[in-house]
Amino acid sequence: MSIVIHHNPDCGTSRNTLAIIAATGAEHTVIPYLETGWTRPQLLGLFAVAGLTPRDALRVSKSPAKALGLLEPGITDEALIEAMIAHPVLVNRPFVCTPKGVKLCRPCEAVFDFLETLPPGPFAKEDGQMLIDAEGKRLL
Repeated sequence: MSIVIHHNPDCGTSRNTLAIIAATGAEHTVIPYLETGWTRPQLLGLFAVAGLTPRDALRVSKSPAKALGLLEPGITDEALIEAMIAHPVLVNRPFVCTPKGVKLCRPCEAVFDFLETLPPGPFAKEDGQMLIDAEGKRLL
């Protein structure tokens, strides 16, 4: 199974999600979206398949969303898309694409539902929280 993760290495949730994917041994591609940026078709496609609106995918904390006035109720989806293209950090992360679908994987364990196999256990997040026990059973 080929997996694509739109990844921000500065984000713990994104790092944990990537670690889960890598631990499965699945073929995967990492897209450093802060470097590559976004295109309108790319964002519209991700949001449509994930069942999200641009507002649903807007990163509010640790982003310039408030300073750019994007939290106001009258801001259109088109304005949000334009802002996300201009400021890639405005897109919440990580987005993961698999043959099973597209998901904004927050929290990181949301990726489990889109994988063919779980990582071998025991497996924990960076902070030590166990996700898979020694027997390979999912804990969260």
